[in-house]
Amino acid sequence: MFPLLSHLTPAHPFHGYGWDEGFAESFVDCAEGDQSLTPARIVRVDRGRCEVVVPDGAGVRTVRADVAPVATGDPLAIMCTGDFAAVDLGQGCVRALLPRRTAFVRSTSSKRSEGQILAANVDQAVIAVSLAAELDLGRIERFLALAWESGAQPQVVLTKSDLVPDPHALSHLVSDAETVAPGVQVLPVSAATGDGVDVLAAQLVSGTSVLLGQSGAGKSTLANALLGEAVQDVQATRDADGKGRHTTTTRDLLPLPWGGVLIDTPGLRGVGLWDAEEGLSQVFSEVEALAETCRFHDCAHQGEPGCAVLAAVADGSLPERRLDSYRKLMRENQRLAARTDARLRAEIRRDWKQKQALGRHMMERKGRGR
Repeated sequence: MFPLLSHLTPAHPFHGYGWDEGFAESFVDCAEGDQSLTPARIVRVDRGRCEVVVPDGAGVRTVRADVAPVATGDPLAIMCTGDFAAVDLGQGCVRALLPRRTAFVRSTSSKRSEGQILAANVDQAVIAVSLAAELDLGRIERFLALAWESGAQPQVVLTKSDLVPDPHALSHLVSDAETVAPGVQVLPVSAATGDGVDVLAAQLVSGTSVLLGQSGAGKSTLANALLGEAVQDVQATRDADGKGRHTTTTRDLLPLPWGGVLIDTPGLRGVGLWDAEEGLSQVFSEVEALAETCRFHDCAHQGEPGCAVLAAVADGSLPERRLDSYRKLMRENQRLAARTDARLRAEIRRDWKQKQALGRHMMERKGRGR
């Protein structure tokens, strides 16, 4: 049906951008026999236009296209870096987006409870955390929850490891990060000295990876080290707190020299959860496992008899900070869900009223006992 697709063998460079048989089938379904359409992957979106990479004979080329034909009022349905699309090169526009396999989404800072998609069709989420400042374990947990929820495999990279010359101190920091990242590799790297960069590069040789982190985490410097050239601009961070300005202002999909592609993203000051219940369950898997053995199936871990979670905190096997963070992020995620889900909002309101009634009842009993 589409002669072009027959030339996209596994050895074709377009496969280096993540193209495979699954996306080929999605393209055929999406194109509906329109021979004017060409498969493409979006490598950048900027002000109503985008750059896409398309097959070109035995190679690939980058072209600009208009995004208007697939404009939508749904912030989670608009195109973003990493999307595969059907493009009309003659008209210079994107006609349709192929179904996404994964999507990294965070909540916006607006009061409208909207989600913002940062990257699509990502296999690995590389979370960059700078060692130039004190480790923020809560922020790592937030990133990990969103990464797990997206469907990608997360990895924590502790950047600027050359600023911690003491091996024992560095090992301690890695251990601290590992305590909040069950099932996730934690790798210290230094773009300045090259330590750990080759290990990370070897893990990103296939598929699509996204590089995430707050401003000043050293993402652009790390991206340049992985790419082997100064592709991304780099700015100095403040000595006082290790924070920096937004060096990267767009999300760019960049081919890695040894295979695979990397999406570099702007620094994130806010990391709001977005429908991340499953992701939180992954991040706090040890808490959830303990909760399964509580005496009551609806145990809130607030003082109920037979609570295995509180028992673990008491004997030191579960850090209290970890439980506090679990409670905080679960409440935040529930509040966000309630703002967008009327039924859940009603359930929370009903539960709150029951707790208020119980509280009044206990106060009355206490008063009568005096």
